[in-house]
Amino acid sequence: MATDLAKYGPWALITGGSEGVGAAAARQLAADGFKLVLVARKPEPLEALKAELEAGGTEVRIKSVDLSADDALAQVRQVTDDIEVGLMFYNAGANSVRGDFVDLDRSITQQVIAVNVLGQADFSRHYGKLMCDRGRGGIVLTGSTGGYSGSATIVTYAASKAFSRIFSEGLWLECGAKGVDVVHLCIGFTATPAMERLGLPIEFAETPEEVARQGLENLTNGPVWVVSTKGTIDGARSANTFDNRADVVRKHTVPPRESTGVS
Repeated sequence: MATDLAKYGPWALITGGSEGVGAAAARQLAADGFKLVLVARKPEPLEALKAELEAGGTEVRIKSVDLSADDALAQVRQVTDDIEVGLMFYNAGANSVRGDFVDLDRSITQQVIAVNVLGQADFSRHYGKLMCDRGRGGIVLTGSTGGYSGSATIVTYAASKAFSRIFSEGLWLECGAKGVDVVHLCIGFTATPAMERLGLPIEFAETPEEVARQGLENLTNGPVWVVSTKGTIDGARSANTFDNRADVVRKHTVPPRESTGVS
């Protein structure tokens, strides 16, 4: 099902747009006629995807930005202030460092908060305001089943994804009254390059293409859309009970890498 260009176009902004779910969303939106602004930290994958999409006739702008930087939004605005962004797909914030919160360097946990909490809020405020003033648009904020319970070794990451879900629910209610769709896309284990770099076995993971498709196809089915694979839905339901939270948190906690054989 094609994403509605009249409602969400002409430009789509994708953060974390150089690989994985972001790149998959870019390819699907390009096929639907959208112009694209792709944002990611590494310039080389951005350049490669830009060349690929432009070869197919899509107009593409790119910006290499560290989304944890204080001026991340200001940097992205350099390539969006003169265009109409009708769709924002905020897809950034994979967890790359595990460890006990009290032992991790402050810069590591602050980076997670900057991208998953402050970044989502800042980008949603800016682009959401423009969409609400126009009376149309869409916002996809990616989350994780990890946001349904606290977890050892990823304390800040899990908490930041919980923020994203609750934030999305309130934003959905406010923006929906002004013609703008908001959905929190709750993702389970997905076969992205980021997961590969962490050394995780991805042969049974969901594909980025399917995750992106579900996010785009369910823009009107907010405030929360859990990627509809059995493991993902069952995991979210299991972690989202109020009964015996001690057992729930123990069951869903992420073990240290050394205990899983992953370096």
